[in-house]
Amino acid sequence: MKIPPHLRSLKPGMAEKLGYYVYLYVDPRDGKVFYIGKGKDERCLDHLFEDDDHPKVKRIREIFAAGLEPRIEILAHSMATSEEAYLVEAAAIDLIGLKELTNKVVGHNSLIYGRKSLKELEIFYASTPASIVDPVMLITINQLYRNGMTAQELYEATRGVWANHAFERLAGVGLVCAVFEGIVKEVYKPEEWRPARADGYDTRAPLMPEDIKGRVEFVGKLAPEDIRKRYIDTSVRDYLGKGSQNPCRYVNC
Repeated sequence: MKIPPHLRSLKPGMAEKLGYYVYLYVDPRDGKVFYIGKGKDERCLDHLFEDDDHPKVKRIREIFAAGLEPRIEILAHSMATSEEAYLVEAAAIDLIGLKELTNKVVGHNSLIYGRKSLKELEIFYASTPASIVDPVMLITINQLYRNGMTAQELYEATRGVWANHAFERLAGVGLVCAVFEGIVKEVYKPEEWRPARADGYDTRAPLMPEDIKGRVEFVGKLAPEDIRKRYIDTSVRDYLGKGSQNPCRYVNC
């Protein structure tokens, strides 16, 4: 793939003036943005020289093969820090939608700072503190959670697999709350706690034997509606404590 001379490098002095920036790759055949990125210096040109099977690279090759070239646009520039550029990148990806792009993941911190309804932001920033009266296990799923999860995906992200739990204590857990960034997203009633298994997770990547050794999981169902209404969208941050690395926290157990 021969790169035209004007796309091989930026003009002298441009990089310094651009600072950190967010850029777009536009397909000239339909005028649609197909990739969004952030960077500085000549980062916006680097993809033209990549040689792998990333969907973005395949799209670039198709455009050149058609006798055209991708249109590279700068969405925002002169940002002082990488973190500022990350926020703009995440907002742009959220606006267009990951399904419309060749980006493989949402933008940095998009789950927290990305596109949300005003109602969602009210829950995140001004939620009602939970008053937990039941024997509950709070399970933080920050690493597995994403916006738009199906009910099955959320359940499977919550039910396993968790380390260092005695079955005698687990027997006293009446409810399990799925928690993202301190907010309860769903409530389950566990029917069985058992040693974790590699199978049985339809919406998650395959679990390896080394991933489940010594770990536990539960099988359950949604809690009764009156209980779900009591806890969903409430804040349990006061129960989690600060700096805790354990994703599971017992309350009243």
